[in-house]
Amino acid sequence: MLPGRSDFPQGFVFGAATSAYQIEGHAFGGAGMTHWDSFAATPGNVARAENGARACDHYHRWPEDLDLMQAGNFDLYRFSTSWARVMPEGRGAVNAEGLDFYDRLVDGMLARGLKPALTLYHWELPVALADKGGWRNRDIAGWMGDFAEVIGRRLGDRLWSAAPINEPWCVGWLSHFLGHHAPGLRDIHATAHAMHHVLLAHGTVIGRWRDLGMGNLGAVCNLEYAAPADATPEAAASARLYDACYNRFFLSGLFKGCYPPEVLEGLAPHMPKGWQDDFAVIGAPLDWLGLNYYTRKLIGPAGGPWPALEERPGPLPKTEMGWEIFPEGLHHFLTTTARDFTGDLPLYVTENGIAAADQRHGNRVEDPDRIAYLAAHLNACRRAIAEGVPLKGYICWSLLDNYEWALGYDKRFGLVHVDFETLQRTPKASYHAMARALGARALERTR
Repeated sequence: MLPGRSDFPQGFVFGAATSAYQIEGHAFGGAGMTHWDSFAATPGNVARAENGARACDHYHRWPEDLDLMQAGNFDLYRFSTSWARVMPEGRGAVNAEGLDFYDRLVDGMLARGLKPALTLYHWELPVALADKGGWRNRDIAGWMGDFAEVIGRRLGDRLWSAAPINEPWCVGWLSHFLGHHAPGLRDIHATAHAMHHVLLAHGTVIGRWRDLGMGNLGAVCNLEYAAPADATPEAAASARLYDACYNRFFLSGLFKGCYPPEVLEGLAPHMPKGWQDDFAVIGAPLDWLGLNYYTRKLIGPAGGPWPALEERPGPLPKTEMGWEIFPEGLHHFLTTTARDFTGDLPLYVTENGIAAADQRHGNRVEDPDRIAYLAAHLNACRRAIAEGVPLKGYICWSLLDNYEWALGYDKRFGLVHVDFETLQRTPKASYHAMARALGARALERTR
């Protein structure tokens, strides 16, 4: 049973999220090439070399998808803009057709009573900028600032909220150290530059948007609970280092003007020149912080160079991604983030969801695992609120089954099933459960 609106404070908002490259269909509307297009075209990088050329065809079907948001009784829609759709070369000329698409999309949200919650960048870097070094190049902060101004001037007066970058850990570490996402590097020097530059770009964008008079600006960090794989001091130290690289590097940069010493032990020799002087930009004041949370990892020591740690299998039930289901981790991050970093700053859960083995029966899609996952994590939110955490909203990932990056179209996170052959949308049982849970209080408010 999902908690309903009446189980949360008045004004608490509920939403669902998507991202541009994962749903829009990048072959449409004059969009330029992204590094995900070239990454997917390289053998071995993506399952079956699948890409986002068509995806869910949200580019043409957005009215239907926004209707689903409205019928689901959600308050806000968290979406992202594609840099290469708006500026095909990443700099200079603006593609009017691409900018017009987002203009219509925002108006469509407002017409349906949905709050537009923008994420400027969700990983689809224009390939022309990747050719210039991408996130390794300090100039990317200015490039992104220019992109942010284009978006802000066109959409800023109608947005409910805006954040520059989704999940800086994925942009920096996952893509440049582990090589799992575009650009697919495994290079500690590139990682150190990308990890810092993603925060420099974040702060630059916040400054540009403030200059335009935009408000309700935030950051979105993905956080992953790190537990020692065993009771040894070595495992405990490995878990602390994992937590520092994954979580505290970005939170400390944003809110404390420094990086954890455990991370600098490995990255300091590779950091860009003058990085210590950038925290005044990186730490630009925010109106809220978004937390994306999915799972925990058991961490132990490993051989080899820094960071010399490894993930180990855990005993808990797992999602179709192989991720352990650990709602206690969400409660942990809500409470510790408020305690150690953000204080009274409003927090939002900006992504939370599960890839599940959905069962389709004609026009019905049963996904009891997703309903149970959402209920457990919503209850973790309720517990944190009861303990005084200023949590103001919860956003599901995701509205639609979509392109799951290096995993292609196999893993399904959506509240709505998408047939990737016909593109038919079929709301799942979890969608209907959310609609019921969110509708009850909506009716109360109209009495």
